[in-house]
Amino acid sequence: MPHNNKSKFILTARCPDTTGISASVFNYISDNDGFITSTSNYGDPSTGRFFIRVVFTGVGPKMGEIGNLRSKFRPIADKFSMQWEISDYNRKPRVLIAVSKFGHCLIDLLHKTKTGQIPMEIAGIVSNHPDMKGMAEWYGVGYFHFPVTPGTKPQQEKKILNLIDELGVELMVLARYMQILSPSMCEALSGKCINIHHSFLPSFKGAMPYSQAHSRGVKIVGATAHYVTPDLDEGPIIEQAVERVDHNFSVEDIASTVRDLETLTLSRAVRWHVEKRILLNSGKTVVFR
Repeated sequence: MPHNNKSKFILTARCPDTTGISASVFNYISDNDGFITSTSNYGDPSTGRFFIRVVFTGVGPKMGEIGNLRSKFRPIADKFSMQWEISDYNRKPRVLIAVSKFGHCLIDLLHKTKTGQIPMEIAGIVSNHPDMKGMAEWYGVGYFHFPVTPGTKPQQEKKILNLIDELGVELMVLARYMQILSPSMCEALSGKCINIHHSFLPSFKGAMPYSQAHSRGVKIVGATAHYVTPDLDEGPIIEQAVERVDHNFSVEDIASTVRDLETLTLSRAVRWHVEKRILLNSGKTVVFR
């Protein structure tokens, strides 16, 4: 079937599970001269909810513009009480990256965006330190240095939220941004902010997790990418990765291994988010990889 790559769309929806949802979605696409190029769906028996992601292209005159498609879909969405979205497949979401002094996740995201591996636009980089300014300049991305002290934290968060509005940002990525966001900031960014966190068992809190892990002789280290919520590091998990370590690993070896895992895990989570592959399911996620 020939199809025009210029008019390509992604439909995502979540709703209470019942019969006829997929049929209604597929019929709607077919009735509007659409050709489905990929589809994924899942019915969760534990939450009683249904999730679907469909990529389709226009192959005839009925497809029309995206606004027309959305208005035609609304009756179906209302019938099934859907939370839904129809997006332009070729439009790249605008992303703001926050970083402190460790640049491994930032540099990976810059590289993967530049080489087309992650379909997004980096609208800017925000930091509480000046360390990564040179890297931002090298990639031609605006750098916003907002130093944070306990006294200035509320004002700096307001500056970041204003920046998000000014730059038209749709996702904020905490790429080893070593500041805890306030509950009000987390609420403002609900479902639109991804964090990366090292994962150790047992869980080592505080400033020296690698030393603690080393002294306890851990055998597995890892990283977790999750959405940010007011509950610190408790948000819906998107992706995790682990690696084995042993008695030969120094504290720095453990830290280096974890940094590699953080880089991999965060870039996957960001790519899946901008490709509309992640749907929130109560306190967890459905990820159509």
